[in-house]
Amino acid sequence: MKIVVLGAGALGAYYGARWQEAGHDVIYLVRERRAEQLRKNGLHLHSEKGNYKVPNVQIVESPEQIENADLVFLSVKGYHLHGTISWLKPLVQRGAKVLPVLNGMEHLPILQEELGEEAVIGGLAYIIATLDENGHVVHTSPFHDLVFGPLHTSQQPICEELGIACNQANMGGKQSPNILEDIWNKYMFITAFSGITTATNLPIGDIRKSPQTFIITKRILEEMRKLANVHNIQITEEHVEVAFERLKGLDDEMTSSMHQDRRKGLPLEVEHLHGGALRLGDEHNLDMPYTQTIHAMIKPYEAFQK
Repeated sequence: MKIVVLGAGALGAYYGARWQEAGHDVIYLVRERRAEQLRKNGLHLHSEKGNYKVPNVQIVESPEQIENADLVFLSVKGYHLHGTISWLKPLVQRGAKVLPVLNGMEHLPILQEELGEEAVIGGLAYIIATLDENGHVVHTSPFHDLVFGPLHTSQQPICEELGIACNQANMGGKQSPNILEDIWNKYMFITAFSGITTATNLPIGDIRKSPQTFIITKRILEEMRKLANVHNIQITEEHVEVAFERLKGLDDEMTSSMHQDRRKGLPLEVEHLHGGALRLGDEHNLDMPYTQTIHAMIKPYEAFQK
């Protein structure tokens, strides 16, 4: 496949490198600062799933430098979404489909309205990774799973092609017949996990030592289940229990990407994640007091970022 990675942060760079390792044609469409870093230091993966040094990093800074592509892997943070639209449109016009793996839900209707419903595939990623001072990827979770599926019947062929590419690569990749449910399930989990770790400024192991604090994660999971239900997505109590058990089973030092961003003084996705959940709840007059409290606790740190 010919894949454009738009947003070569830790997540985009990781999956792009794994596809390239498997022999696919990967182009990194990035802004000037990241382009300079990649040209200077190259792209390396540091991972317990296998280290990898990308031998030939194809870097462009404009979509006009790309004649065509099968897929655009959109892995920017939520607060950068609107800035990608002008880059995505010409690539879609040349035949590319877009696979966004942003957390949350608000990005999907935005992209569908701007690019057309047939252009936007459903997707999500389960991975914890960050960039080191050289811009190399440090993959810190035992999982690196990519889940995707059609949101329009015309997307079935590209999803099947992507499934083959993922099976060839060193990653967990699967096509889902219920991708919207999967996206909501991930949204539920990440809202609880990123919220509690960022608000407390602690990894999950330290949070679990305080049952009074850890139980807040279950309350947020329950609120997110109700939010999904009012949007006609059948997330169940069983999904909540599975997510809570997963939080119990994470390694003690595990933390979220938002918490890592807080530690580094980088912008936070709190408005895209928790703010987005509250806005979606307001549409249905759904009260979400635990999510609202976590959102309020994290918001001041946006002003402290570089």
